[in-house]
Amino acid sequence: MANPVGEDNWLAYVEEESRHANDLEARVKVVELFKNAVSSEPGSLKIWLAYCEWFWSLFTDCQTSEAGWPEEEQQIGRELFSFDAALSLWSEGYDAIKYRINDSHEFWNRWVSIELEQLARTRTPVGVRRISHLFRDRLQVPHSTWDNTSQMYSSFLSTYNNAAYETEFKEMTASAQEAKAAYEAREPYELKLNRAIKSGDQEAHKSIMKEYLTWEMLHIKKTRNPALAISLCLGLFSRALSGIFAFDEEAWSDAVVYLYGVQHQTRTSQPQLVLPNMLEFYQRATTHCPWSGPLWSRYILTAEEAGWSFHNVESIKHAATSTKALDKNGMASVLDMYTAWCGFLKRTAMDPDAPEDAADVAEVGLLAALEDVDLWGRRLYKDAYRGDPNYRLQRILIQYLTEVKGEIDEARNHWDRMAGQPLLADSYDFWLNYYLWEMMVYSSKPKPRSPTPATPVGGTKVKRVPGLATTVLQRAISRAHLDWPERIMEVYLQHCNDYELPEALHYALDVVYQAKQDVARRRELERENAAAAAAYAAQVQAQQQAPDSAENGTGSPSGKRKRESTPGDASHGATKRAKNAEADASTDAANEQKLKRDRENTSIMVTNLPADVTSTAIRKYFREYGHINNLDVRKEVDGESKSALIEFKSTEDVQSALLRDQKYFGQSQITVRPGTGLTLFVSNYPPASDEAYIRDLFKDCGEVFNVRFPSLKYNTHRRFCYVSFRDQDSASKATQLDGKLIEGKFKLQSKYSDPSHKKGREGAVAEGREVRVKNVDSSATESDLRDVFSKYGKVSSVRLVTDMGGKNLGSAYISFEKKEEAQNALELDKTKFKSQILSVELSKETNFKPFATSRGDHASASPAPSGDGDVAMADGPSTSHGRQLLTARELRERTMAIMNVPDTVNDARIRAIVENYGEIVKLVLRPDHQGALIEFADVATVGRVSLALEGYEIAPGRKLRTGRMKDLLKEKGEVRQDKIVTGKGKGKAASNDSSTGGSKPASFMPPPQNVRRPALGRAGTKRGIGFIGSKNNNKESHETTTANGVGAAGKPKSNKSNADFKAMFLSGKGDSNASKDGPTDAFNHHANGTK
Repeated sequence: MANPVGEDNWLAYVEEESRHANDLEARVKVVELFKNAVSSEPGSLKIWLAYCEWFWSLFTDCQTSEAGWPEEEQQIGRELFSFDAALSLWSEGYDAIKYRINDSHEFWNRWVSIELEQLARTRTPVGVRRISHLFRDRLQVPHSTWDNTSQMYSSFLSTYNNAAYETEFKEMTASAQEAKAAYEAREPYELKLNRAIKSGDQEAHKSIMKEYLTWEMLHIKKTRNPALAISLCLGLFSRALSGIFAFDEEAWSDAVVYLYGVQHQTRTSQPQLVLPNMLEFYQRATTHCPWSGPLWSRYILTAEEAGWSFHNVESIKHAATSTKALDKNGMASVLDMYTAWCGFLKRTAMDPDAPEDAADVAEVGLLAALEDVDLWGRRLYKDAYRGDPNYRLQRILIQYLTEVKGEIDEARNHWDRMAGQPLLADSYDFWLNYYLWEMMVYSSKPKPRSPTPATPVGGTKVKRVPGLATTVLQRAISRAHLDWPERIMEVYLQHCNDYELPEALHYALDVVYQAKQDVARRRELERENAAAAAAYAAQVQAQQQAPDSAENGTGSPSGKRKRESTPGDASHGATKRAKNAEADASTDAANEQKLKRDRENTSIMVTNLPADVTSTAIRKYFREYGHINNLDVRKEVDGESKSALIEFKSTEDVQSALLRDQKYFGQSQITVRPGTGLTLFVSNYPPASDEAYIRDLFKDCGEVFNVRFPSLKYNTHRRFCYVSFRDQDSASKATQLDGKLIEGKFKLQSKYSDPSHKKGREGAVAEGREVRVKNVDSSATESDLRDVFSKYGKVSSVRLVTDMGGKNLGSAYISFEKKEEAQNALELDKTKFKSQILSVELSKETNFKPFATSRGDHASASPAPSGDGDVAMADGPSTSHGRQLLTARELRERTMAIMNVPDTVNDARIRAIVENYGEIVKLVLRPDHQGALIEFADVATVGRVSLALEGYEIAPGRKLRTGRMKDLLKEKGEVRQDKIVTGKGKGKAASNDSSTGGSKPASFMPPPQNVRRPALGRAGTKRGIGFIGSKNNNKESHETTTANGVGAAGKPKSNKSNADFKAMFLSGKGDSNASKDGPTDAFNHHANGTK
């Protein structure tokens, strides 16, 4: 039978064989199987440990008759399984796995225990020196249990070499510092890997391992000890390729590229590193990923570089074609492998030292490869196969015929045959390569030379022109569906200018002129077809939504019921409705086609799930019904089951998922019902409200399933949330709180979530009543500006942008009562005011507000929300009148940063936490860096707040860290995928298995699969260019699990001790390494809304 592939398969196979090994021959066979296993999986700790334990058991069994071996077998066994052979095998195994820093101690501890057992019986000086050497070597290798190993060494020295204890231990500690530092640098990744493994979240495990590998591969450029960094990186690859990425093509490709680069860099370095053999590594890679054409092609190329014979390289090609998995992903891998094989044949034939029959062998091989690929494609795709769009094998054959055989006409015949294939004939790239080949042939022909060239009778010399190349370009231009005709026209004219006679150039100008007109008509037709297709798609979408509207008894384009009227709605009056009527009418058509996140009609509630179910299992269960945007899992109060609120991409997905109602999930019969009527849009609550406040607000209405706050990364002035209830009755009761006055000043909004009822924005900017004035004279005041602009209308407000000291920064914002007045004020543009020429323009509305600033005791304002729930959170006063100006150093000492703040937390919540410890002068929220900057009235408060907030849990699983501005600016924003993905994504969304929600940094996110369901009228012609890639049925669709308070993207920072703070206070310098002006200036700019 064929050898197993993979660590677990090898272990299962060998274990089964060892169970039936009842005689010496069978035991030796098991040893041979173990040799094959460690050859196939040389970095597998499990296999090495099982191998060494088996060999050691054979050594111990053959020493006495207690194991029941026959005497003859016992004698032979003592020769085969000797003590030295056993210890040598342990040493060999340790060398193979010692750089697995997470678990190599399992192997080493077992080995050293055997060594210590032998030493305890013999107590020889040689044994003491041997084990001392083993300990010193081990302690210079980074590993997770370094402290335990150090303790073991200490005990060993105390027992066997107490006289030299102090000297030995001191030398060891000094030499092991680099190993300890190397592990500390990698410990954050190891901790994250351990958490992912314990949680059983394979997607998180893969994501973290990829991030770890990327960091490790780049670390070699920064380390002082490249040899150690390379060894650790190869150890990490061993863990990945024998574990979670054993059958991952990308991971194997990363490994071979890294290994080849390291070998290339270290060929001249001293000392030489012991690196894996590249050919053996490729053999293992192709065994684990036999479907990977790139790996097979690299294998062939590496064998050629190594000087392998033709028959050995051919054996690689035969191994690739013999596997049944090469066309797993379509013809791409088949073509990759055959391209490498044909390239090898061509280069072999062109080698001056090649044997005489090399050219004939290459010709036969090239023609056979072309035939094999064509048969393979037709067997896979039948009549739909149209060849390789890059015609790689044909180009290799043409180069061979041209340069090796010199058969130009035969090569030209191949070009002409390809020109008859529509796939290539409509490609400008094909015609350009054909043209360049003809030009190469033209230039390679020798020109006739004669000392006295003959002159024709007419007296005109014959000019030599590349007519065949000209014909190629003419044929290309004649193609009606050429993908880039403009490029061919350009080359055609340039070619005729350079080489052809005037008549041919004139003809070319006429041809190109006519072709440009044809292309213009073609482009116009394409635009019309695209517009018609878009209109048809919009019509189909409207028709699909119409039945839902009819069912709900509404005319809403989204198919959702209208929100009930509330007292707050009536307060707007008829004037505002008339004012917005025109704008609403103009945007209706666009809104119908706009992709909205309609949580109401795209969600389902699933109950009675097993108590131990994970988010990953739920996603796998429902993935065939559509793309999941959001998944929130909660454990029931009784602890015996779980419920989940699942948001899909479309209502069609929901209708399909409802088919699982009353079906079994494992042993549990689940209930699936629509999520309609469960989610409310809530806004205009107190600014400092958190999830606990919102839940308490609605506690009398029913059970709140979850509360979702929006990210503030791009707009810190947002103040709304989505509240989902367990049942529709609870949600209905909650809507009755709409318009309730909270704390005497906040008029609560609590309505059903409905994207189609989004209100238009209001305010001076949105209504066109505000102008922005730039280049204002530094001596100008707000009164001066009011006097000038009041000539054009009634000025409602003037805001002059100033710095913290009240200095005019040259910009101002002026609001009028009417739009027409603001338009009239534009006449002041380019006019002189005092000593400067003003620039006046209408203010442009932007929803990008990446930070929020509040000063003194001015908390965030709370006006009524605008249409999308974004609240115009006004900053504090723009000047600091009466405040003593600070030096840059004083400002730094009075300013601190708090970090690891979720990007759903606003400045009001931070202020509510911090203001209990001292007077706040200014607070700047920076969700783009997961934190905030806070200036206090005195330096002592900074120390108190730092001690109090270090480790403070602001949200479940999110503990605050404190530091300086430079520490905050190093942090990156949170990475989340909480949106409808309509195109290619780059990061892979994190998963969540906890019952409390949360998310993790995303990466490697594939595009979501389109779920196709049986339906009438979906038959049609197959489309695509070239070969058709097969669908990978093993690849899961992209899924995103999001919740409030996602995990931080930054690296955790170690806690400061009291001694650290004492030293900081005594030095009086705080951030002494920071630039004196840089951070302070940045803080000032953040406070004033400038950059």
